[in-house]
Amino acid sequence: MRDLNQQEISLIRDTKNGNASSFEELVSPHYKKAFNTAYRILGNLEDANDVAQDAIIKVFKSIGSFQENSSFSTWVYKIVVNTCIDFKRKNNKEQVIYLDKEIGEKNGGVLLELPDKSGTPESLFEETEIKHIIHDSINGLNFEQRKIIVLRDVKGFSYKEIGEIVDCTEGTVKSRISRARNSLRKLLVAKLNEGEEG
Repeated sequence: MRDLNQQEISLIRDTKNGNASSFEELVSPHYKKAFNTAYRILGNLEDANDVAQDAIIKVFKSIGSFQENSSFSTWVYKIVVNTCIDFKRKNNKEQVIYLDKEIGEKNGGVLLELPDKSGTPESLFEETEIKHIIHDSINGLNFEQRKIIVLRDVKGFSYKEIGEIVDCTEGTVKSRISRARNSLRKLLVAKLNEGEEG
């Protein structure tokens, strides 16, 4: 994540002084990614929308505690992930994750943007089958493993950033990612073997 620029610092300080329009300008570049992160972790549009909105409210309420020498976006995603965890604890339900869907805002609503799929019917079929296998395998992970896989392999956060988001050392992050990937690998192999047998 990039460091703060002068515009962000100005918007943060204005927000700390109670300027709502500065806050809106500050968080608008982060909302889509915050929503995507919540959606990919929780796997449900309605839940992700609720969680993303709750997280943004928490960002506004706690912005006074934000240290201006750290990354604002990492701080935002930490709040988003913690809000997902709180939601999960309250609701304790497993949801399906569709990793090929990007979520964006359009006219205040939610827009699903599916990637452009070009190629032969055979290659499209194979690509779709592989995505289904990956989706099913990720859904087979427990919540903690799914969360760490989404942060690292889907959202592309660095080990350092993930450590800041989930409050642990880089070494712990690496070992959790390694365990989650091993679990995912076993699930993928099992799914692929099922496909060959079927």
